[in-house]
Amino acid sequence: MASYYDTKTYPKKWNYIEPGTIIDQYIIERELAHGGFSSVYLARQLSDQTQVAIKEYLPRKFAHRTWNNVIIPNSKETEALFLKGRALFFKEAKALAKLKHINIVNVINFFQANDTVYMVMTYDKGSTLDKVIKNKKSKVTEKQLIKMFNFLLAGISMMHEKNFLHLDIKPSNILIRPNSTPVLLDFGATQKFTSVSKSNHATIISHGFSPIEQYSKNSQLGPWTDIYSIGATMYFCLSGKAPVFDIKKAAKKTIIPAVKVFNKKYPHHLLHAIDWAMHIDPMKRPQSVEVFKHALLKS
Repeated sequence: MASYYDTKTYPKKWNYIEPGTIIDQYIIERELAHGGFSSVYLARQLSDQTQVAIKEYLPRKFAHRTWNNVIIPNSKETEALFLKGRALFFKEAKALAKLKHINIVNVINFFQANDTVYMVMTYDKGSTLDKVIKNKKSKVTEKQLIKMFNFLLAGISMMHEKNFLHLDIKPSNILIRPNSTPVLLDFGATQKFTSVSKSNHATIISHGFSPIEQYSKNSQLGPWTDIYSIGATMYFCLSGKAPVFDIKKAAKKTIIPAVKVFNKKYPHHLLHAIDWAMHIDPMKRPQSVEVFKHALLKS
């Protein structure tokens, strides 16, 4: 007989919720996205058929789904990690439910079921920024860039005022609605910050968009950490590529500055602001969204 923790007895299809499955007060329609720690599904509320997005906590390194949709640890060794992550996920949902802004994904409900946690969000139609840029036939204009990031910075500023860091801002985590306004998604790496916040637990790294302090434990984190990711995302909008730096040569600037790459194609103050946001030294970046925004809009 198979062990309770024997992952080999469960088909790969059970990694995902089958369409038509009812969970709490929602019926699953299809998968929208998935990552190492969770999956997002399109669903409908049973009471009024409103479409929503539901995020399920399922870290596939630590746990798996059984035939009856219950999420269990892969082994006794991974059980503690699974339970710790589940608690953090639930904490994230509670925190996000309090962050109400038109440019931040709106969490409308969260609940526990199937021995895991679910986060219910409003469903916004659109495409992620990485896809928008790759499919764009002409280069992004200064006006388009400023308009998009003005909206985004307003939402991030509100987060920072409430002492939250996103810590995973990148093009694939920004949804562009049909009216061209952005929505910041995926708060799986989010954490509270104080004057002594450290990168002291498992941190999500997005190469090209995460700053140097996220690569090492006990590094000081703050608004400047998100600001680096914003600058890197803007750089991506101009080049179509992630501005990856060599972590082994972190003492030296290994990314060619925007003021050199895009000289005469965009205003100098705009390119300078992007480079400032992406300074390798966290303390030499803008220390707040408002300071960065002022540099961005300076004419």
